[in-house]
Amino acid sequence: MSFSLPTYHPPDFTTAKLAAAPLTRFARVQRDGVAPPDYHATSIFPEYLHLAPGDWRLLTDSRMDCVVRRGEKGALEVVEFRRLRCGDRVALGRHEDGSDGIYVHTSGFRFAEQRPEKFAFRTLTTRESSFSFDYDELSTLLEHEREAGFVLWVLGPALAFDRDARAAFVRLVRNGYVQGLLAGNALPTHDLEAALYGTALGREIYRKRPVAGGHYKHLDALNTLRELGSIEAAVKRGLVGEGIVHALVEKEIPYVFAGSIRDDGPLPEVVADAYAAQDTMRALARRATTVICLATQLHTIATGNMAPSYKVLADGAVRPVFFYSVDMSEFAAQKLINRGSLTTRAILTNVQDFVVTLERGLKARDQGPGS
Repeated sequence: MSFSLPTYHPPDFTTAKLAAAPLTRFARVQRDGVAPPDYHATSIFPEYLHLAPGDWRLLTDSRMDCVVRRGEKGALEVVEFRRLRCGDRVALGRHEDGSDGIYVHTSGFRFAEQRPEKFAFRTLTTRESSFSFDYDELSTLLEHEREAGFVLWVLGPALAFDRDARAAFVRLVRNGYVQGLLAGNALPTHDLEAALYGTALGREIYRKRPVAGGHYKHLDALNTLRELGSIEAAVKRGLVGEGIVHALVEKEIPYVFAGSIRDDGPLPEVVADAYAAQDTMRALARRATTVICLATQLHTIATGNMAPSYKVLADGAVRPVFFYSVDMSEFAAQKLINRGSLTTRAILTNVQDFVVTLERGLKARDQGPGS
């Protein structure tokens, strides 16, 4: 199986309705953080604003549920409401068909039709679905992205609870399939606990046997890292010599660990302020061309809300952002699909099996036929 990006088909702005469309209206912000009445809220789809006759401008670095701010030199910026300042010019219009000078393009990528008949069985992703093709398709995608994209992984702590899963993910990092990572405090805490003590939440990561004083292990890991001042210091001193976090530091992969109300510790690198965490997460989400979320419903939803369905490349080409949600729960895995994403795929399995199977398949592809 070979991979090729789907072709983007821009709107035809010569059609009568779009050719006669008015220019986009803008209004000044009267109060910090408050958009003017009739503001336009962005979606996950490619959106064009009519700035001058015949000049339809595609939004870049978009995300859903934001507003469009126009700079003094005409540049368009998609920003959260909290970033608005008095005097900013914000795009207006609730109609998305061009009649307000705004066109939301929902059919830019023409993906192959998966359902040839009006009535068919098993059209939704469930625990009964087969995923062999999905693994092969993802493998070809990751091979492409390793050379020409930015793969952002969003991890829940379950990945750190299993020896083989940790080892498989470390190999993914070292082999170039990870360009960025988002997680909460729990994932790095338990990965570092495993590196220091061979446990996760006080249980051995291979045999799952509880150890004496096990309930102290993750707290001891947190306390040790807090005393050293950083994860990088623990790696440089040789205290942490293996694991997911070690591989990230070793390969200089950017990561964001976002705090939550329930955190213990937390680790020194955890961003405790929710909006500061959102800002740093979005900085990586903007770079992503593929996002893979593993067993973390809240972080999956958060990242999905930050990532549009498309990305404008440096040469002006437009490509889709692929989004995978992997979870044992049908509800969690389908959550992003339900928001209307064009490219979200759900794979229903435990994340330990997913990572091990995926890495094994990529290794076989790297070694070639007959390996």
